[in-house]
Amino acid sequence: MKYTFIAHGSSAVGNVLKRNGVSRRLISKLKRVDEGITLNGRPARTVDIANEGDIIVISMEDVSDTGEKLSADVPIVYRDEALIIFDKPSNMPIHPSSRHRSDTLGNYFSYLYPDKTYRPINRLDRDTTGLCAAALDPFAAKLLQHGIQKVYYAAVCGIIEQGGTISLPIARERESIIKRCVRSDGQRAVTHYAPIQHSDKYTLLEIHLDTGRTHQIRVHFSHIGFPLAGDGLYGGSTADIERQALHCGKMLLSHPVTGKEMLFTSPLPKDIERLFID
Repeated sequence: MKYTFIAHGSSAVGNVLKRNGVSRRLISKLKRVDEGITLNGRPARTVDIANEGDIIVISMEDVSDTGEKLSADVPIVYRDEALIIFDKPSNMPIHPSSRHRSDTLGNYFSYLYPDKTYRPINRLDRDTTGLCAAALDPFAAKLLQHGIQKVYYAAVCGIIEQGGTISLPIARERESIIKRCVRSDGQRAVTHYAPIQHSDKYTLLEIHLDTGRTHQIRVHFSHIGFPLAGDGLYGGSTADIERQALHCGKMLLSHPVTGKEMLFTSPLPKDIERLFID
């Protein structure tokens, strides 16, 4: 498959591609392919200058992912030529890392689509379950980037009788790479919640976010005294569940090609359901 870009103004070919959603990783691969990048029909380097109206084409035909691939069975809620939506299990990171080289959703995507670049639209923590969307081309990725509405479900420790809104800034803990906290110099973060049901120990909440800060739901509820069940990092009890009880259960988006409004759902996982069974 080939994609065509038209330069606006004068700029390096690499900058034009980046502005149009082509990742650094893919650009790096294209540079190693004969005629992976062309400018007005001729092979081009990323440092070559494209002027107003020049045509840049990238060819995906000989580009493949040479990394390790995962062949596990991750449920697929929906897919077509523009996007795919997974129902991610727990204990699965979104991206490969030094500690997770072959057991991620990115690896599974590469197993399904060895010739495509992985473009996740929303990100979930490793142990958070539920709906994850990925675009199958850079244009779909750009259109979907800010157009997805998500609904989360969380089991928190304690009883919450009424809904409300938490509007507290979130920052990185000063001595931690991973942990976040509420701090006055942090970024704006707004969480809306409503109780659905409760047991004698936990409350199941429906949660809508105005912002998408790292660990936002986990940090906010820990700060107000209701940490997520299973979330040992933020003070939640691990007596009844071994991971944070958080699930992305609904996703609403406009299809990047048709513009049609589409709603996807994922049922509450069994380990969270069990917290509310007498």
